[in-house]
Amino acid sequence: MDLFSHASQDSAPLAFRMRPRRLDDYIGQQALVGPGKPLRRMAESGTLRSMILWGPPGVGKTTLAEILAAASDAQLEHLSAVMAGVKDIRAAVERARAAQAQQRPTVLFLDEIHRLNKSQQDALLPHVESGLLTLIGATTENPSFEVNSALLSRARVYVLKKLDEAELTDVMRHALQDPDRGLGRRNIQVDDDVLAILARASSGDARRALGLLETACDFTVEEQGLERLAKDALAEVIGHQASAFDKQGDHYYDLLSAIHKSVRSSRPDAALLYMAQFMQGGGDPLDVIRRLAAIASEDVGNAEPRALPLVMAAWDAYLRLGDYEGQRAIAHAAIHLAVAPKSNAIDQAWKRAKGFVAEHPDIEVPTYLRNAPTRLMASLGHGEGYRYAHNEPNGYPAGSAHDCWPDTVPHTRFFIPSEQGQEKRFKQMLDYRAELDAQADRQPE
Repeated sequence: MDLFSHASQDSAPLAFRMRPRRLDDYIGQQALVGPGKPLRRMAESGTLRSMILWGPPGVGKTTLAEILAAASDAQLEHLSAVMAGVKDIRAAVERARAAQAQQRPTVLFLDEIHRLNKSQQDALLPHVESGLLTLIGATTENPSFEVNSALLSRARVYVLKKLDEAELTDVMRHALQDPDRGLGRRNIQVDDDVLAILARASSGDARRALGLLETACDFTVEEQGLERLAKDALAEVIGHQASAFDKQGDHYYDLLSAIHKSVRSSRPDAALLYMAQFMQGGGDPLDVIRRLAAIASEDVGNAEPRALPLVMAAWDAYLRLGDYEGQRAIAHAAIHLAVAPKSNAIDQAWKRAKGFVAEHPDIEVPTYLRNAPTRLMASLGHGEGYRYAHNEPNGYPAGSAHDCWPDTVPHTRFFIPSEQGQEKRFKQMLDYRAELDAQADRQPE
């Protein structure tokens, strides 16, 4: 369906009817379409380059593609990656060749380009490369993960942002005032605070904002010959607005990342904010508690040794109490981790140990540390010279000769405790034992 020939249909949804036809009517994305900005320059010159428009729903990706195609006087082919196959792509290519013979360029707008499989991308690539097709792809997913590198290298990625409250309010005001495509003929009176509520409920999505406005205008009341949209009518329209998201999409993992980094930065309020957004948007609370368990060792560690047991207790509480009460237990753990002193000494020690073993894959266990369950093994010296720590002074077999380190590689220190929280005590204990080693090494055998 062609946006420009059908946009005036009264039966079409308000969001469809109000799609801008020119860049001057386009609201939002000023970093791309403002004066002197890249997409504005393309439209003004009439020369398009292949691009991918990456952004959340309802920010104007399709509209922008159609405006750009119209500005370049190009033939527009519109395919959805969900429905189109290789056959549809080939048909679009043939139409592009026919247009090229008449000296007319072709723009292929490919909606949800992240859903193209490899064979579809391979069928498209040579025609983008040759310039027969100028590709405008639209995606809500990170194209660097979803689009193959060959196709991605031939297209510039432009990032579109959610519309802010002022921009969404502007979109709705235009719809209320436009007598041809919008609601202007009804002369509906709407206060700014009502539009602000609708804007906040729309989560940056202009299509959702116009849909909510259109529904809300079914509940207007007549006052002195005018229609008025009152605030108390919005409860029925908006209902429960959850910040839902695709559980395989970037926003899902962005929120988990924000939770982790807020806890690591000792910001409990921010951690709770992103946790609430994650869970109320449909995220699995167990994904949060798994992340908290990782944080307990990675970012808190022995600076607060109670952190990991507390997280595991919260995990168990969630499974025993159910979702509603269990979420509180997860919040309990998150606050504890955020407030606790921080140390990444465990994480760094483990990385050093793995790196060392990768460099020395053939390390042998010292003979005195080996088991000797048979006479043969005992005759080979397994276990000979081992000192049982509980029988030693201070419960510690002092001396570098009994440091349990293999003889074939240089002794390397992996665990370097910090001065944070309880880990400071760990450091004192290790320093004390190092002094016992030094004393033992100085003594004659």
